[in-house]
Amino acid sequence: MAQPHPTNISLLELHLTGIPGLQHLHLWMSFPFCILYLVTLAGNSTLLCLIKADPSLHLPMFLFLSMLAVTDLLMSTSIIPKMLGIFWFRSTAISLDACLTQMYFVHTLSMMESGLLVAMAFDRYVAICNPLRYLSILTSPMVAAIGLSTLLRAVVFMSPLTSQILRLPLCSPAVVDHSYCEHMAMLNLACGNAAFSHTYILSVATYVVSFDSLLIAISYAFVLRAVLSLSSPRASCKKAFSTCGSHLCVMAFFYIPGLLSMYMERYHQELPPHIQVLLADFYLLIPPAFNPLIYGIRTKQIRDGARRVISRRRPMAGGIGPGL
Repeated sequence: MAQPHPTNISLLELHLTGIPGLQHLHLWMSFPFCILYLVTLAGNSTLLCLIKADPSLHLPMFLFLSMLAVTDLLMSTSIIPKMLGIFWFRSTAISLDACLTQMYFVHTLSMMESGLLVAMAFDRYVAICNPLRYLSILTSPMVAAIGLSTLLRAVVFMSPLTSQILRLPLCSPAVVDHSYCEHMAMLNLACGNAAFSHTYILSVATYVVSFDSLLIAISYAFVLRAVLSLSSPRASCKKAFSTCGSHLCVMAFFYIPGLLSMYMERYHQELPPHIQVLLADFYLLIPPAFNPLIYGIRTKQIRDGARRVISRRRPMAGGIGPGL
């Protein structure tokens, strides 16, 4: 006879612990988290406004950057406000529906971010290795198709995660040892056999990180080879290594902590839980804050576009005074 699971019906509300084992430091830890969120909001919003305002930035490279900025804004906003509520007001309660929604958006948006990083690496490959065919290859329909494909891939891979959680009976205590509704942490509440769900999420995460990282590495390898083949490669090579190096550092902050946190959750239970949670937080918080700097402010076209937008607004502002 099947064993009943009466608790799964009553688990309409869950509780997030924040950073397990470090609850006494929540107030102090909230400040860097809050600063990262404000930087993310300011940097990505400014980037979006600038790209929209300057027609010369309506190129495939900056369209992909706009998609990345929107993804970063949504991903950060899906977790940090609730996280700050836990840190500041001890507001740990979250409904099961809200928790599942947050889990779906976090994982879907993180996979979209990975796909967009691949698209941006491909954009750089085309721009440097095939500059004369750049606009004929990356047409507006092609850019839209690439953006849509990253969304569809994320939806197709991540939708089963939510359906698997819904089919599993959840047991008391309804405490998620995490700062947001992360899938592996949610599976710890399952009363039934969650082996398939564990295998699925680890397999998907490993595939995405490995496949996307390989495509990015190949793209940058072709870029560096093209730069090194120039007749006067010293200055170009230095710039290329600086750009590729900064891009790869941000990608490392995104890929490595995210994958490590999942494997640590699954196979290294003896490690302090706050290490796994902090790794899972960092891969969602640090890249969105630094992407506008690495891909935006350090790009000459973005800086020139900012100057043009500011110079266009100055005469308008100056022209208002005499008429008052």
